[in-house]
Amino acid sequence: MAPIINAQEISKQYSINPLFQNVSFTVSAGDRIGLIGPNGSGKSTLLEILCGRIKPDSGEVATRNRSRVAYVAQVSEFAPGETVRSVIAAALEVAAVPAAEREARTSEALGRAGFTDFETPAAALSGGWRKRLRITEGLVQRADVLLLDEPTNHLDFAGIEWLEALLRNAPFACVVVSHDRYFLENVASEVVELNRVFVDGVFRVKGNYSKFLEKKEEFLDAQGKRQDALTNRVHTELEWLRRGPRARRTKAKARIDKAHELIGELADLNSRSRSATARIDFSATDRQTKQLIEMEGLTYAIGNRTLFADVNFTIKAGMRVGLVGQNGSGKTTLLRLLQGDLQPTAGEIRQADALRIVYFDQNRQLDPDITLRRALAPESDSVVYQGRVIHVASWAARFLFDPDDLSQLVGRLSGGERARVLIAQLMLQPADVLLLDEPTNDLDIATLEILEESLLEYPGALVLVTHDRFMLDRVSTVVLGLDSLGGAERFGDYSQWDVWQRAQLAKAAQITPDETPRSPSPPEGARPAATRKKLSYLEAREFAGMEAKIAEAEKKLGVLRAKLEDTAIMSDATQLQVAYGQMEETQKQLDRMYARWAELEQKQG
Repeated sequence: MAPIINAQEISKQYSINPLFQNVSFTVSAGDRIGLIGPNGSGKSTLLEILCGRIKPDSGEVATRNRSRVAYVAQVSEFAPGETVRSVIAAALEVAAVPAAEREARTSEALGRAGFTDFETPAAALSGGWRKRLRITEGLVQRADVLLLDEPTNHLDFAGIEWLEALLRNAPFACVVVSHDRYFLENVASEVVELNRVFVDGVFRVKGNYSKFLEKKEEFLDAQGKRQDALTNRVHTELEWLRRGPRARRTKAKARIDKAHELIGELADLNSRSRSATARIDFSATDRQTKQLIEMEGLTYAIGNRTLFADVNFTIKAGMRVGLVGQNGSGKTTLLRLLQGDLQPTAGEIRQADALRIVYFDQNRQLDPDITLRRALAPESDSVVYQGRVIHVASWAARFLFDPDDLSQLVGRLSGGERARVLIAQLMLQPADVLLLDEPTNDLDIATLEILEESLLEYPGALVLVTHDRFMLDRVSTVVLGLDSLGGAERFGDYSQWDVWQRAQLAKAAQITPDETPRSPSPPEGARPAATRKKLSYLEAREFAGMEAKIAEAEKKLGVLRAKLEDTAIMSDATQLQVAYGQMEETQKQLDRMYARWAELEQKQG
C-alpha cells in the first residue's frame, strides 16, 4: 500500500547552515513513529512540512488522495473568548463533520479526555489541560495521520499514561516528536532520528526506543571502524601523492582520482561524526550545614480547596527530592512556598541562615527581541562562572551555540535552544538548594543525559518537578508525593508513589450509602470553582457503572459499522436499511450515555 505521506529529498534552511538536506520521510497506515534528534535539527519544521504548513526549499511532499493530516503544535495557547467547547466545535467544523453530529462528538471527545466543564475559558486552563485540549482538538478531526510536537510537555503522569494508551490503540498513524524516553519505549513502533551524523540525514529503526539504541550503537560502531580504516588509507595515499610528479608519472591517473575521492569521503565522515554536547555544571556554595529547609505542619489552601495539609518534611544537604503529583496537586505552589513567593495557610517553613535558593520557573519567558549575546551575558561581553571570567562566545559554545549565533534574536531560537539559555542563566547563580520546575521541557535526549549527570554530581540539595519518569527514577533519592486530596507522603522512588497514588484514587472512588463519593481534585481551570454537589446513592451506582455501559455500546457500534462494510449486506437493500437503522439507534443511545456521564460527573464535582 502506498504511504499516506511521502516526502522525498526535502531540504530546509533558515540561516547560513541548513536544518536538513535531502531528507526522505514516509508515513504509512499503522505507523507509530517517534521522531528524535538534537535541538535545532529541524524536527518541528519537518512536522510542519509534512502537514503542509510550510514548504520545503527543495524536494516534494505528496499526501495520499482524500487523506486527512492533523497537527498538534508544541505550544498550546488559546485566544481570549475561546472555551473548551468552542475549540472542539471549531475543529469539527474544519473537519466537515455534519452540524447534527457535532454536539454528540464534542461531548464524547471531551468526556474521554477528562473534561467536565465545557464552558471553561481555554486560556484559563493549566498547562497540562491546555495540552490535553490541543490533543483532543487533533483527535476529533479523525485524521489518517496525527502529528504531535512534544505532546508530553506539561502533562502530568496521568496525562502521559492517557496519551500512551490512546496512541497504542489508535486506528490512525502518528508521528510524535518527543524526548521522553519511557514514552518512546511504550508507544513507538518505529524510531527515527533526524541528525546530520547519518549519511541520509535520518536513521530509522523498526521497534521501540531500546531497539533503536541497539541499532544506533551498531551503526556508530561500524562507522567508527570505517572511519579508522579510511584514515589509514588516506594516510597511505597522501604519502604517495607527496612523493612528487616523477613518482606519480609511473602511476595510473585513476589512483590520483581515487585518492582525492577518499580524502573527500573522510572529510565528510569526520564532519558528520563530529558531535558536541552541552556542558552543564551547577554551582554550589561551600555551606557545611546539614539541615537546609524544614517544613512543619505546612498547609496551603486556595479558597475552599486545600492543596496539601500538615506536611512535615526536611530537606538536607545532598538530598535530591522528586516532587510528584497530578496537575493541580500543588507542586509548583510548594516550590513557590519554599522560594518565599507565597506564605503558607498554616504551619511554617524554617530555613538555614543565609540560605541561597535558585528557582527554575517552567513559565519563565525570555525576551524574544533581545539577542542571544544579551540573553547569555546581560551586562557585558563576559560572565563570571565559578569565580572565572569567561567571554560570552566561549560561554555560548558551552551550550552548543556558534559565535555567529550571538547576534540572532532569541525569538528565532528553537524551544530546546531557549531551554539551554535558561539553564545557562541558572548555572551562573551559586545555590545551596535548586528548585527545578519542569527543566526538561524541549531539551533533546543528549542534553537531558548531560543534565542528569550534572544533577547527580551536584553537592547541594535539589527539589525536582518533572514529567520525565526516566530522569525522576535516575536522579531522585527520595520522592514526595501529593495525592490531589490534600495528602502528602514520602516514598523511596517513583514506582512506590505510583502504586500508592492508584490506591488513593481507588479509595477515593469507593462509595457506600452513607458516604459522599470523593474524587481527586481536578487541575486548576479544568472545573469551575463551585460548591460540590452530592450524588444520591442511585446516581452514584449509575455513575459507577456508566463507563462499562459506554464501552459495551461502543463495541456494539463497532460491530454494526463492520456489518455495513460486508459486501453481502451492502448488496441487499433490505438488510442494509435494517443495519443502518440499528447503527443510528445505537449511536443515539451512546450519545445519551455520554451526555448523562458528563452531567453526573459535573454534579459530583
